[in-house]
Amino acid sequence: MKTTLSILFAAALSLSSVPANATKLDLSTMSCKQFLESGDDTIKLVLTWMDGWYKGDEDNAIIDTDVFVENAKQFGTYCGKNPTVSIVTAADEVLGK
Repeated sequence: MKTTLSILFAAALSLSSVPANATKLDLSTMSCKQFLESGDDTIKLVLTWMDGWYKGDEDNAIIDTDVFVENAKQFGTYCGKNPTVSIVTAADEVLGK
């Protein structure tokens, strides 16, 4: 229960900084170029979601900030070099799901 509340609280904090006009993000159609131009709040939100998605159930409620930052840098570098690639493809390449 405590973990669930922590996750919900973190999600609420993340979403509270998303611009009011951004009600829906379809990550399956977002290109690397769109991601890089989406602004800091959206970039942070997407990177946080990807971190959780690619971890799955293996690291319950743990965020290793060093690994997170390194993955984010690699993802940004990949997207910068491949602006037309979808972020899903980029994440598969960088995070290796």
